[in-house]
Order: sequence, then structure tokens, then C-alpha cells
Amino acid sequence: MKVFVAGATGVLGRSTVRALVEAGHEVRGTARGTEKAEMLRSFGAEPIEVDLFDPDALRTGVAGSEAVLHFATKIPPIMRMRWKGAWRENDRLRTIASKHLVDAALATSAQVFIYESITFIYGEHGDEWIGEDGSLSIYWASLKSTLDAERETKRFTEAGGRGVSLRYAAFYAPYAQSTLDTVRLARRRMFPLAGDGSNFFSSIHVDDGATAAVAALQAPAGVYNVTDDEPLRMRDYARAITDAFRLKPPRRVPRWLFRLVGGGPAKYLVSSQRVANARFKEKTGWVPKYRSAREGWQQIAQELQGKEN
Repeated sequence: MKVFVAGATGVLGRSTVRALVEAGHEVRGTARGTEKAEMLRSFGAEPIEVDLFDPDALRTGVAGSEAVLHFATKIPPIMRMRWKGAWRENDRLRTIASKHLVDAALATSAQVFIYESITFIYGEHGDEWIGEDGSLSIYWASLKSTLDAERETKRFTEAGGRGVSLRYAAFYAPYAQSTLDTVRLARRRMFPLAGDGSNFFSSIHVDDGATAAVAALQAPAGVYNVTDDEPLRMRDYARAITDAFRLKPPRRVPRWLFRLVGGGPAKYLVSSQRVANARFKEKTGWVPKYRSAREGWQQIAQELQGKEN
């Protein structure tokens, strides 16, 4: 299949490009600058520099593609996530760029449109498993834009295409800056655990997120959760990190203080989200390589420590 990937050099994007090429697909991906373009070429993909906010340029760039993947994001560093202004560009990519990409995909007769959404929109659900029909809770303004992008993806389906929104759980990978920042903070015992850490936290290794994107090319239209098989309670997730790197356990802080200091993102980190991936696995046959974060963080520690040595 001929596939166009917006955000091809991002954390999920570049892993997805590699997975697509390995699966035999012909890939064209967005890249800014010579270095990023060469990176895509090294994966076996064709780089293209295009402004995602330019409708005419997008139609030209997308032309000939059977599938369009919208994986373009601008996630701020961990220490800036609480500031609303830090999410402005990401919101524009989810709203304006999503509309332009859907318009381009429809105008050029693409068959499938896949959007990178997020599971945080479910909010608090206690110990219950959360399926795709679970209630949503948007009390952090920067998450509203992901629903705009999901609506655009649904519009693609309503116009006769196959729109697929993948609600990804929290990403981690040895090449993700957020993961490197988490390890750095954990080593300094500056990555605290809120309260008793009994809330569930769902996550997904980026490599598994990439293979899920490949599997989604054949998925029926709709919304799917993409997470590992075993969401952990937050205290166990934190333990997976500290055990992998042989660190002291994280310090605990009151939940109210964690939310006060962390702002909007912290509200979701203390929410309990036990997200189920059954629908996506049933419809596509996809299986994550890392069943839980315990296995995934062990892999990360081995890779990062190998580089240090």
C-alpha cells in the first residue's frame, strides 16, 4: 500500500515508518531539513517537505497515497507540560492540520485515514476496564483538540472512506525524550508518586504503537484503544522504572499537592485508567511485544545502559 505519514520524523512517526517499510509498504513521510530527510531515506521511505497548514501543498503531497496517517504532534517537554501556551502548536496540528489532511485525503481518493489520538480523554474510571465506549472527561483544555481531530477522522468515514482513530495510551521508548526525562528525574528522586499510587495507568511501548499503526491499515472504520495487555497501578508502574534502573523508590507526595504543582496533565496522571485493548486485537490480530510496562522498561534500561557502557 502507498502510505503518506504526517509527522514521520516524530517519536511514533519514525518508528511507524520503519515498521511500514518492513511490512512492504511504499512510504512517503513529512520531514523538515536535510538531516531528517536523510533519516527517512535510511529507513527506505521518501521524504517530502510540506506545510501541514497549506491545503494546496497538502493535496499535492498526499496525491497517489492509498492511506494517510496523521501522526504530527508537538508535545512540550515534561517540565513545561503544565503551561497552556506550550500546547498551542499541538492544538493547531490537531484542529487545523487535521481538517486539511482529511480534505487532502478525500480530494485525492485515499482509502484510509488514521489519526493518533490518546486515552487520557477517558478521565477517572476507578478499577473498571475502559472500552472505546467509555465515558469521556475533558477537564484539561489541551485535550479538547484531540476530539476535534477524531471528528475530522469520522468525517472521512462519513464521506465514504475508512477513518480510524487510535487512542494510544502513554508512550515510552528508549529514544523518546519524555522517557529520557523520566529516567533523569527518577535518578534524582524528582519523579514523585501521588498518594498511595493505587490508580491504574495505561501505557504502550512506542515500538508496539508502530506495529499497531501498521495493523490499523486493515481495521474497520472506528475508534480503537491501543495499549499493552496489563495496565499497572501507578505505584507498580513507578516500581517498574526504579527496578529496571536499580533506583530507590520514588518519594510520595499528597495527591492535592501533585495536582497543584503539575497543573492539567497531573489531573490525568492521578486519574485511574485501566484501558482495554480487546477490540483492536480482535479486529486486527495485533499483539503487543511488551505485554506490560514491567517488560518494556527492562528493555529500555538494557538499551540505555548499553549505550552508557
